[in-house]
Amino acid sequence: MFIAFREEVESVLADALRAREYPTDDLGIERPPEGVDAVLASSVAYRLAGEAGAPPPQVADELADAVDLSDATYVGGVTQQGAYVNFTPGEAYFEGALDTGPDAGRLAPTGDSVVVEHTSANPTGPVHVGRARNPVIGDAVANLLAYAGNDVERHYYVNDAGRQMALFTWAYERFDESDLPEPERDRIEYDLVRYYRTGNEFLDGETDGATPEAIEAAEAEIDDILQGLEAGDEATHERVSEVVDGVLAGMKACLARLPAAFDEFVKETRFMRDGSTDDVVARLQELDEAVYEADAWQLDLPSFEKNLVFLRSDGTSLYTTRDLAHHEWKFDNYDRAVTVLGEDHKLQAGQLREALDLLGNDADQLQTVIYSYVNLPEGKMSTRAGTGIDLDDLLDEAIDRAREEVETRLDDRTRDELDDDDIERIAKQVGIGAVRYDIVAKQPTKAITFEWERALDFEAQSAPYVQYVHARCCGILDEADEVSDGATAAALTEPEERDLLRSIARFPGVIDEAATELEPHRVATFTREFAETFNAFYRECPVLSAEDPAVREARIALVAAARHTVANALDVLGVAAPESM
Repeated sequence: MFIAFREEVESVLADALRAREYPTDDLGIERPPEGVDAVLASSVAYRLAGEAGAPPPQVADELADAVDLSDATYVGGVTQQGAYVNFTPGEAYFEGALDTGPDAGRLAPTGDSVVVEHTSANPTGPVHVGRARNPVIGDAVANLLAYAGNDVERHYYVNDAGRQMALFTWAYERFDESDLPEPERDRIEYDLVRYYRTGNEFLDGETDGATPEAIEAAEAEIDDILQGLEAGDEATHERVSEVVDGVLAGMKACLARLPAAFDEFVKETRFMRDGSTDDVVARLQELDEAVYEADAWQLDLPSFEKNLVFLRSDGTSLYTTRDLAHHEWKFDNYDRAVTVLGEDHKLQAGQLREALDLLGNDADQLQTVIYSYVNLPEGKMSTRAGTGIDLDDLLDEAIDRAREEVETRLDDRTRDELDDDDIERIAKQVGIGAVRYDIVAKQPTKAITFEWERALDFEAQSAPYVQYVHARCCGILDEADEVSDGATAAALTEPEERDLLRSIARFPGVIDEAATELEPHRVATFTREFAETFNAFYRECPVLSAEDPAVREARIALVAAARHTVANALDVLGVAAPESM
């Protein structure tokens, strides 16, 4: 309803501006000022005051009088307050909100195909907690774009061609089990990472037998692996793939716990083996910006202090070179490409975009979401010496803490109703939901410190607070008769009922705006506001005990619409919507 309402506001306001011979290029439509009982407002009077030769309030009053609502469906009224022209909803707007069903928030298909690349952590070991923001934000961005009507694919770009993977492969073939420490978990990436860490210790001279001669020989073997990858040698590729695919299998299992799923794992070596990287190198060398200095081919990009190195003197390409070929492949196969990157990749992302433009691509096809890292308060989690905190550690502790919180809230009745499996299900939904929600609810560019007390607070603005609204809706609907097709919004006259209808109607607009800006935290903000609005309704408006049958029927329908809205809002964020808590 909100989008239809907004389109109608745009139409009638533009007609009013034309009638007064004002330009219509900027309508100034926004949310109304605090305390104004309207759905949308226009601040266009500020812009027109100079042209009109009148103060903004006078211009706003003139425009409000000029708005013709005779053919309007969803806009019920227009008022002027100060410099604002305010638009209030008609009854059709509320009826549409009451009819909200399982597709709440889903917009009409756009016909656009979008590839969202996220996470893409190097396959050198378990996913670290500091990188946890990437799969959480990336998955939410992909969900958001899908809700906004796009055909979305989720990709993980696998760095299987760099020196790290050559070193990993060498170490895997060089060391025996007896050379390695015990694995931290019984999963394949925890087993394999021991080789990588031991290999690095050897090259740093920290293990037995790491003489200068042995280290030099090891470096030569690692370089041979790199050269083999660059030359497209099949045997070398298979050696590296054994390690890469093993680590990826474990990383997938970890990410599935969030959950964050991918449609495709795209390997770097794909663009070396098919000749795409060589083609990019040849075209880069022909550019006026290409220079050979410091034993490497580089792009001199005036916008950046550092040159972009794209080919070493030994003929091996770099990560960004292969990523250029990767992005040209994206542009050939998708209408838009979105990449989620940590703040340490900001320079690389800017250079990549400028190089793509120099190569003749439409760089506007590419959008980048940059995020800061997740920190944990000191002493709040146990840390294994030298290995840091893995995402698995965070998720385990989230579930454990949620289980403790759930068990402290059980009364005699709920203890009888819930068995151990129910409690474990709720603990996982709440615990992992708390992690995801707390991470995605903040603007990506702001660094965050994850705090358990805030994330798992059932009474504050957290995932459990919002999840409890969905559980409460389910509880009411379980006790109610089926939702009646004859329910009407006209029976809902209390302020809290109307506020909840407005909030339900606004959800598609939130999806539209958040998808346009690639900002899923806007949806999180909406869920907090929605939970407060629903709880006010729940306190003031009895549902099942309403005396008037028409009111009872309408309130049950309102709870059903609220349930669909909050469930789908949580779904965008990748947070479970428990049916009981």
